[in-house]
Amino acid sequence: MTSEHLGDVIAASTVLISAGSGGVGKTTTAAAIALAGARSGRRVVVVTIDPARRLADALGLGPGGLTDEPQLIDGPWPGELWAAMLDTQATFDALVTRHATPEQADRILANGFYRNMVSSLSGTQEYMATEKLHQLHGDPRFDLVVVDTPPTRNALDVIEAPHTLSRFLDHRLYRMLVTPSRRMGRAVGVATAAFVRTVSKVAGGAVVDDAIEFFRAFEGLEDGFRQRAVEVAALFREETTAFVLVTSPRRDTLEEAAWFAAQLRQRDMVVRGLVVNRVQPRPIDGPADRFRTMSAQHRGTDLAFLCDTLVEQCVAADHERSQLDATVAEVAAVSVTLVPILGTDVHDIGGLEQIARHLVGRA
Repeated sequence: MTSEHLGDVIAASTVLISAGSGGVGKTTTAAAIALAGARSGRRVVVVTIDPARRLADALGLGPGGLTDEPQLIDGPWPGELWAAMLDTQATFDALVTRHATPEQADRILANGFYRNMVSSLSGTQEYMATEKLHQLHGDPRFDLVVVDTPPTRNALDVIEAPHTLSRFLDHRLYRMLVTPSRRMGRAVGVATAAFVRTVSKVAGGAVVDDAIEFFRAFEGLEDGFRQRAVEVAALFREETTAFVLVTSPRRDTLEEAAWFAAQLRQRDMVVRGLVVNRVQPRPIDGPADRFRTMSAQHRGTDLAFLCDTLVEQCVAADHERSQLDATVAEVAAVSVTLVPILGTDVHDIGGLEQIARHLVGRA
């Protein structure tokens, strides 16, 4: 379908982002891509933003699973394979500890508003995912970062997170809240007193006090967050960053892949690869008419049953391929890879090896 091989995309990338609908094998594909990179001699870390255990299961890890800190996976490959799972709390705490003064960090980490924000505020996980990407991309231990994203709608939130943070930091209300206390009273009294009173009635005065105290304690850190947001936004558009869309032959997942590719194009990002999992193999080349004839001639026999099965597989494969052709044209991916239906689910390194062979054509 296209000239470039997914192995070439992997070799040319420093960041590879696996995206797609839920349930299409996105996590398994990300893990197999990371394994293929390690097989080629690269130092790869695969990180999942999804809190489920799917990446740990695909890597055959035990009950301990994965943590926010990358874990080295042992195996017979010349490179290195590392894996991690985003922990929003741990990532945010580490950022505060790393970039704030000890006294400032203690104030922030002990703040009730901060603890609630990290655990429940919409968008926090998505932004921390970009901070984690920034951290891993700058880590000298790794030369390829593979990111397993949530389903496409949430993955788009991850891509938009740096811009969302920048808009928040530039918002007038935020600038008022981080104004030093000697100017804070007048700012609130003149411009936001009504807002603060309303929120206090709904959420309670203690919550508002914690929020104001948090933003005051946060003062001075926003420039670092803003700079990293700019760098991650640029990283998404780098030539060495590859978006690989993962889908299945189902119409809904193909439409989702085409929609996501269009969203990326609007943001000047390019789909470097399209992986279609669970494709029905076509058992023969050419028309299946002779097997229909053979089935009719031997009706009621085992031979007729085998012929009917073969014809059904050909029809299903041809139907899938017709849908795929339209999606491939819409996605305009540099590389297109079809992974056939496998007999079992992937739950260990051996299963990932099998997927990796289909993805890059070698173990």
